[in-house]
Amino acid sequence: MNTSGKRTEPVPAIWPRTIKGRPTVGAAAERTRRTSTRDVEIFSEMTGDRNPLHYDAELAAASPFGRMIVQGGITSGLLNAIVAEDLPGPGTVFLATEWRFLKAVGIGDEIVGRVEVTSVRDDKPICTLATIVRNAAGEVCLSGNAVTYTVPLRPTLSSV
Repeated sequence: MNTSGKRTEPVPAIWPRTIKGRPTVGAAAERTRRTSTRDVEIFSEMTGDRNPLHYDAELAAASPFGRMIVQGGITSGLLNAIVAEDLPGPGTVFLATEWRFLKAVGIGDEIVGRVEVTSVRDDKPICTLATIVRNAAGEVCLSGNAVTYTVPLRPTLSSV
């Protein structure tokens, strides 16, 4: 650092050490999934969320949703798969999310999750993403933004 507190040495090339490299602004990825009763059961086993809207068909039918719905974590979970597998890719975790759940997803519904890179930092493997999940009719079920960090999983030349 110099006397003004500014960094004077070059920024380390960290993006090349990530599995898929540095994404570009505008890059996008999608995944599609049909929700199931088994998804609800597994999510309930993991979290303890046994809301009757997920299990009681009669009660759920009389609710504003008109049918049984999946937990919000199943809807947003599709975005976890996209960032961890597709974009930015392996080693990626969420640092922050800001999501609005706009429409419930029913058991058996097909949903499409999509992320689009809106900014990429050069000094750290951090991206900001626009995120959305739609149902098969194209209606937005979840919308928002996320900030991700991609762990550099490739060794440096000095460590090989």
